[in-house]
Amino acid sequence: MLLPQRAAQTHAKRSRNGKIKVGAVNRSAVVLKILVSVLLFLTVYAFWSFDYKEIQLGEAIAATLHNMKTVFLEPKLSTDTIQNVLYQLLVTFCLGILSTIFGAVLAGIEVSAYDYKNGFRVHMLGYSIARPEVTECLVHPTLEARHANSLRQIEILNRHGYDIDADRLHRADGKYIYKQHIMDDLVQRGKAPEMFGTFYQTVFKHGGICDFDIRYPSPLEALRAIKDAGGLAVLAHSGQQQNFCIIPELAKQGLDGLELNHHVNHAKDHTIIRRYAEEYGLFLTGGSDFHGRYEGVSVNVGDYLAEPGGVRAILEGVS
Repeated sequence: MLLPQRAAQTHAKRSRNGKIKVGAVNRSAVVLKILVSVLLFLTVYAFWSFDYKEIQLGEAIAATLHNMKTVFLEPKLSTDTIQNVLYQLLVTFCLGILSTIFGAVLAGIEVSAYDYKNGFRVHMLGYSIARPEVTECLVHPTLEARHANSLRQIEILNRHGYDIDADRLHRADGKYIYKQHIMDDLVQRGKAPEMFGTFYQTVFKHGGICDFDIRYPSPLEALRAIKDAGGLAVLAHSGQQQNFCIIPELAKQGLDGLELNHHVNHAKDHTIIRRYAEEYGLFLTGGSDFHGRYEGVSVNVGDYLAEPGGVRAILEGVS
């Protein structure tokens, strides 16, 4: 069957050997080429316009190499799908472009605290930290204590024949070992079947041989550190800890917001959080709380978004 002349001109392509190939236009390929071109332009513009005066070149190169190792060379990556890997790389790349050009990514912190009077954990989010050295003074001892606690757990597990080499474990910020890193090693070496299954629950929880913890800052200490650092303080995922009872006291001490949209906050929790926010004039936020394979639930970046009012409050606080 002969194609109409106009269609043949539209879809025909002459190869190097002189033959004419006829085919349909692939719209997906066209869209992909446009997307790649736009991203390439943004990348060039970002490198051209970025202020490199404050950059420590040695640290930047070391951090880049560490990130490349994490993304491309970690064994766990081999069990992931190509689609998911490309998706995560695209999200990371776009966030980097946005933060470089528009300042769309804001620095923040999540402080682990414990209310020893009421007997529950409290996580405090800090946005737009102007003086990070203030919060660093609070969290650094916690990180060191958590690392020492993990080394003690490794020692106990090795006495039970698990042969864990601490030097081979992945570390947070390249320094600190968490129990999740220990579990990751055990799973990869076939010593445990899964990250957060029965082994984890019987060893690290419920009176197991590694069920011991460190002392954390109080909720008020976490709140004051964030406020003293010039940041905005938000009580994180209250539905998980069911720590709503401390909101009134935190609000009196300068709490700015509550995290509403989170995978552990259920419909009943949403109702309670909204009520407290309205009563004490607190803005609402949200987030995916993405931890990759170190989290027991399947959550991706962008699955849970911040409330528009909370975004405006944070951006206005920055400006």
